Amino acid sequence: MKKPLIVIAGATATGKSALAVNIAKIVGGEIISADSMQIYKNMNVGTAKITEEEMQGIRHYLIDVINPDDSFDALAFKEYSLEAMDKIYSNGHIPIICGGTGFYIQAVTRDIDFTSEEENTKREEITRFYEDFGEDALFERLKSVDFESALIIPKQNIKRVIRAIEFYEIHHKKISEHNSEQKQKESPYNLAYFVLNRDRGKLYEAIDKRVDAMIENGLLEEVKNLISIYKPSSQSGLYNAIGYKEIIDYLNGEYDFEKAVYLIKQNSRHYAKRQVTFFKREKDAIFIDKDAMTFEEMTDYILGILREKKIYA
Repeated sequence: MKKPLIVIAGATATGKSALAVNIAKIVGGEIISADSMQIYKNMNVGTAKITEEEMQGIRHYLIDVINPDDSFDALAFKEYSLEAMDKIYSNGHIPIICGGTGFYIQAVTRDIDFTSEEENTKREEITRFYEDFGEDALFERLKSVDFESALIIPKQNIKRVIRAIEFYEIHHKKISEHNSEQKQKESPYNLAYFVLNRDRGKLYEAIDKRVDAMIENGLLEEVKNLISIYKPSSQSGLYNAIGYKEIIDYLNGEYDFEKAVYLIKQNSRHYAKRQVTFFKREKDAIFIDKDAMTFEEMTDYILGILREKKIYA
């Protein structure tokens, strides 16, 4: 008998968190955050991190776990998530993975095999290349060896770009090919995988409003405080998060504040587009049109499918 697993995913600013909390309250769930940036401590404003009040008493995992100057990846997410899921199952509850980092979610739902890698100097060499020639040159290097990965990895996410180039140079195989092979595996869980979707124009409008709210709520001050404590490197969460990187570059004098805000909005919209593209390729994903349903209707629809899958009576 496969254990139950619920996923509530979607692009940024689609309202995943509130829906996941509501479902958790009804079915007896606990939530694992699949947000690659909410894992970091003290990065609150720029990640629109869920608050204690918004959690409504539902236990959440993988929020505020590591420091902003550390790095985190899908392998670490899988390990942390499996540990959390063991606790949730032992509590007699159902794990609900909620977030927008598609490859993190896939790592668990498809039980992705992360090829073990020997210690090598590839990452150091690629990092030096980035430091010497910059972001654009690094991204062109990725496109030259793995164009498919360049379509889904944000240019600004230096850590992931370096990782993809490194994988190719170690294994002489595209990481996109490896990931494609892995995602064909059957899920080891009784999986109910929901993706919130909405009209592209409305999504982009919501993203712009969210960025405006972040600025108003003190994103600049938050970044200043973080870089006074932590030293952001090309591999750290602080420098790879949209909203933080742009502000750091502004503080370093690369452009003015107005340009920084513009870039945060632009990069957030581009990221949302890549998220949608990723989720559309997930064979188990059940799409929910947020614009066509009320919150209550979405809840009822999800509960109906959970009953069909015998996850919820």
